[in-house]
Amino acid sequence: MSDLIIRHAERRDLEALVDMMADDMLGREREDTSRPLAPGYLAAFDAITGQPDQHLVVAEQDGKVVGMLQLSFTPGLARKGAWRGTVEGVRVHSDHRSQGIGARLIDWCVETARARGDCPFLQLTTDKSRADAQRFYLRCGFKPSHEGMKLPL
Repeated sequence: MSDLIIRHAERRDLEALVDMMADDMLGREREDTSRPLAPGYLAAFDAITGQPDQHLVVAEQDGKVVGMLQLSFTPGLARKGAWRGTVEGVRVHSDHRSQGIGARLIDWCVETARARGDCPFLQLTTDKSRADAQRFYLRCGFKPSHEGMKLPL
């Protein structure tokens, strides 16, 4: 795993990122892997990468993107004005799962949040149907502390 590189995503990675998001039970219904990519993907990529408190990162191995996630920092008044680190969109390419790549990505988030000095915790949500993902996050030290909800618009 020493050849694994975690770096900020570049536009050239976008097709691989969309393909990874579509390569799971929920993503194949939600994502569009047709080429050229839907304009929304490009707009979202530019919006994310254009903000200093947003980090879209990839795990690269042997020149291939094999993992990804987004780490967002949000200010809040609660907890004496603490910032929150929110981890989203964690994906590891199906051919590279169970090799420690996801754990390395989460470690990157922990190190990045600690280095800020104003972010006392990381948070995330995961779909209730993702039992494997839930076990993974528990192994990484996350604790189920809240019930997430969504309102379709």
